[in-house]
Amino acid sequence: MNKKQIYDYIVVGTGPAGAVIAKTLSDHKKTSVLVLEAGGNQDKDKPIRDSTFAPELEEKFSPQYFWQGLGIPQEGLDDRSFEWTTGRLAGGGSSINGEQYVRPTSDVMSNWESLLGKLWSPENTVKRFKRLERFSGETNNVNAHGYHGRIDIRQAPEVPTSMAEKLTTAMERATGFPRILDYNDPRTPLGPFTRWQLYQKLNGQRESASTAFLSPDIVTPTGLGVRGRKLTILYNTTALRILFSGKRAIGVEFLKEGQRLRAYVRKKIIISAGINSAHLLLLSGIGPANSLRKAKIPVVFNNPNVGKRLRNHTLNFAVFSANRKDHALPANDPNALYTGGAFLPDPTGVDSHRRAVQLIGIGSDDMLTVAILYLRPKSRGSITIQNKDPLKIVLADEGFLANPDDMEAIKNIYKIYIKDIATELARIDSSYQLISPDLDTIEDDEQLEAFIRDNFDHNHHQQGTLRMAPLRKGGVVDRLGKVHGVKDLIVADASIIPFTVDGNTSAAAYLIGDTIARQLRGSTIQRKKTRPFLFEWDEE
Repeated sequence: MNKKQIYDYIVVGTGPAGAVIAKTLSDHKKTSVLVLEAGGNQDKDKPIRDSTFAPELEEKFSPQYFWQGLGIPQEGLDDRSFEWTTGRLAGGGSSINGEQYVRPTSDVMSNWESLLGKLWSPENTVKRFKRLERFSGETNNVNAHGYHGRIDIRQAPEVPTSMAEKLTTAMERATGFPRILDYNDPRTPLGPFTRWQLYQKLNGQRESASTAFLSPDIVTPTGLGVRGRKLTILYNTTALRILFSGKRAIGVEFLKEGQRLRAYVRKKIIISAGINSAHLLLLSGIGPANSLRKAKIPVVFNNPNVGKRLRNHTLNFAVFSANRKDHALPANDPNALYTGGAFLPDPTGVDSHRRAVQLIGIGSDDMLTVAILYLRPKSRGSITIQNKDPLKIVLADEGFLANPDDMEAIKNIYKIYIKDIATELARIDSSYQLISPDLDTIEDDEQLEAFIRDNFDHNHHQQGTLRMAPLRKGGVVDRLGKVHGVKDLIVADASIIPFTVDGNTSAAAYLIGDTIARQLRGSTIQRKKTRPFLFEWDEE
């Protein structure tokens, strides 16, 4: 171990969790923090800054802003492969996502609490969400939101369009759930609505983890902390593996500008690399011993849970014709992005109080598409390492539809919700007719199943591969993100989610980052003063 010059903390990744942790730890001005970000700072690029690009970012800008890779062919989907990717830039996935701000409901957080304790209770997590957000919008419960946090949340549009009104009314009538104003109010988690809550500034520009927590009042564009803050961000720097002395994590080996370099820590290393966190643990010798030995990686701790229990929400679509006179978005607010939506329970009546379905209206001049997410999938996938080359992509098997119950659940969404919404939409305005799938397909079980497989799509809601739970219950980290079996190594991102969240995953990642950061900062302040800050590269 080279003890010449070290940081107090090293954080890998600047996504929702990593950025919060970097900012929070470096708030203590005597604490030195190094952050490694594989991508560059693209906050000022028009496709990243301008929210209207959000729906097409991956399609048009994948080489510039995304990790490149595919998952393995999916047996349940005729051996189709889907992208295995997220944002490779400052802000991580928060800089390329669809900007929807959706907190996990109290039902989900009650499950977290039962496994992990009061720290993750619904009441405590709502308090932390309120501390994080700066909400701008309408709600029937002013106590449900925060108004002075760092994350700008804009409820949009202020005045919904006729297309959004028609869709929302149809969903009300079809499902029996009354329209709601604020789906992030714990008292109203179910129902259709016209206004989404978006990660946006008041002017409609994207709000990311980078713009919220690594802004100019925290760090310069080149990555140096301001006003005495001992924060350094190295952009275009890819973490390769964690370094250990025995069972203690002591540093990170990384690639920067063609050089393999090392940095060391005095206290802890925090991995917030999202879908890449499991790979980094495996490369570092934490995982199933047989797989590690086969990949010729020395075993630091044998944990067969690493890379298991991979989950992702399913994604399908229903397409309607629309009235050409109806506009999908207000002319003065194209940043609103979506044309209504809904959160609903399983349409068969199972767990009628819990979210199981997310519907998103995506309109155009003569078309209305409803994205359908099934939020409670039973299928599980896995991540397997191929060899010890850190630039060799993992074998990511998302296991879509591996459990037949998921196919049945999606079919029921079409047979009940989509069919009834189509009927009510047509009654409101006959211009709205279901095109894909047509009603004949919905009525034919075999045809509907084939349609679902053929039109199945992929999203960026991967979670759970490094589960936050006791080791005996499939855990990789404990309730504070500490990696089982080793010391001074933490994982904090969506990969440690213990129970599938019932909505978009970015809010949960912010919550995890904030919770773990504050626990770390509290322990730092209580300790004796750190040694003077110095840092040098240690090259091998």
